[in-house]
Amino acid sequence: MIEQTVLSVFPPGLGLTGLIVVIIGLIILWAIVSIPAWLAAKVVTGGKASFGSAMAATLLGPIVYIIVLFAVDFFVGALIGGGAFIWAFILAFLAWLGVYKAVFGTGWLGALAIAVLAIIVFIILGAILGVIFGAAFPSFFPRLF
Repeated sequence: MIEQTVLSVFPPGLGLTGLIVVIIGLIILWAIVSIPAWLAAKVVTGGKASFGSAMAATLLGPIVYIIVLFAVDFFVGALIGGGAFIWAFILAFLAWLGVYKAVFGTGWLGALAIAVLAIIVFIILGAILGVIFGAAFPSFFPRLF
């Protein structure tokens, strides 16, 4: 009964094996996405950051971001209207930096440096993997090679 309820959330015909494959794939993707944050944190913290802390940051950061974004937009939006989304975006980004600050044990500038460096590393790794595997970038993405 429980298996049927869980599987009803996923596309029909996925099955338990398919669900396990999806979960394993998500864990692998989570590890890959953590690599840029880990490398950036290694640079900023002088090599003190661990891969586990990077994985924690990449898991908790987006969760905190979404919660703050929707909560601020909902509550502040009732007070000031449409401009609340800009405030929500800013506060959600600061909350994400707060997660980096707490997880990696840095200050606010260190957390910002990790975020910026992680984006740069992500773009470079994406370009390298794109060249290696022949993946194409969307047309709006600037050509690096």
